[in-house]
This record gives sequence, C-alpha cells and structure tokens, in this order.
Amino acid sequence: MTQRLEGTVALVTGASSGIGHATALELARAGAAVSLVGRREDRLTSLAAEITDAGGTALVVPADVTDAQAAAEAVERTIEGLGRLDTLVNNAGLMLLGPAPGADIDDWRRMIDINLMGLMYTTHAAVPHLAKAAADTPRRVADIVNVGSLSGRNAYAFQAVYCATKFGVGAFSESLRQELARQHVRVSVVEPGSVDTELRSHNAEAVQQQLAAVMGDIERLQSQDVAETVGFIVTRPRHVAIAELLVRPTEQV
Repeated sequence: MTQRLEGTVALVTGASSGIGHATALELARAGAAVSLVGRREDRLTSLAAEITDAGGTALVVPADVTDAQAAAEAVERTIEGLGRLDTLVNNAGLMLLGPAPGADIDDWRRMIDINLMGLMYTTHAAVPHLAKAAADTPRRVADIVNVGSLSGRNAYAFQAVYCATKFGVGAFSESLRQELARQHVRVSVVEPGSVDTELRSHNAEAVQQQLAAVMGDIERLQSQDVAETVGFIVTRPRHVAIAELLVRPTEQV
C-alpha cells in the first residue's frame, strides 16, 4: 500500500491483539495517526512503541467500549489527542460458541455487548467527527469499517448468538451506509472466514477441539490478511465505496 493516509487519524478498537493490532500497524504504515483503543493497556503501549519507533504516530486509549460513556470518551480523547477523526475500525469482538440449550446467558450478553452494542456506541460517538472530516481536507471522505464475520452471512450450529451479533453488524452497517452516503462517510463491513487469532482460545477446550475437527488442517487467514483488506477499503478514491467484502481461506468451504 502506498502512503495515502497522511494527515488523517484512525481509531481502531480491539487494537491490543489479532486483527486490531495488525490493522493499526497497516494504517500507520499508510501514514495515518492511530488511536489504539482496547482494555489491555500494556499491549496497547507496546503497539504504540512499535508504531512510533517506525516513525508513525500513535495514541494509547485504554477503554471498554461495552460501556457507552467509555466509548464516547475514547472518541473524545482521540479528537483531543490527535485533532480529528477520519477512519473508525470497529474490530473489538468476542466469540463464545457452544449449544444454545443450556448455554450460559452471561456469555450471550457479553457477545451482544461487545460485538454489537460496543460497535454501535463507538460509531454513535464517532459519526459527527467523521462527517466533519469528510467535509474537510485532506481527502473529503471518511470511513467506518466494521469487522463482521462469515458467520454474519451464514448461520451455523453451536454459533446461535455469535451469528446473531454478526448478522446484526451487517444490517447495522448497510442501514448506516445508506444514511451517510451523501455525506461521503463510507460504511463497510469486512467478513473474514477462519482467522488464526486468539479468538478461539476464549472457548472451552472441548469447543476448540470441535472447531479444529471441522476446519481440519486448512491454512487459515492471518490477521495481516484482514488488515490489508481494511487498508484497501479505506484507501479507495472518494467516489468508490466498498460496502461489503468477504474474505476467507482458499480451502474453507
């Protein structure tokens, strides 16, 4: 990717690991100053050092976006610290799988809170600033990229609530895209297939074994693959909007 984001500011949620970590690095390499939002401050600080050591600009913003006030404050701290907001990447997420009968309701609530409500809270706070950036220099366009999932297109057994949250991300993204299109705030949803991240490790060992059996020995996506997809979306010309992009491992059926 060539340097096309100089003078812009990106906020990435869930930046402490996986896709969020890789996306923050990708956008920084493209010239954006990056606000790193997440709950694990030590990891954010390490990532910020990596970005600044490479000549970039990064701001550490510890926050739990499942709290509406904390999400709004994360956006405000970004504006105060970096001066504007051109790109929002809603990446923070949780995947807790298993049969619906007898499931822990708290697990369902946690997924809804972070996968859907956290994304909505951060977006709600960010939209006025994104609209301002789109009406201003340097690019006269702004972006919201929501990280969905293949499970937001296809429903699978043992993923009932996870699928529900990711289908919700897709619906929210498309509705918001229609509302903001004339303001040149582009809204995109990226839907990765199986990615080799720590997301699976949040599940019980038995569930992890089931996932491994289903996927077999296929070569999974890496976080960088998804990060490059996000980078591609936000560096399109002003008149080009990629509303939805599904990316999966070649061998995943």
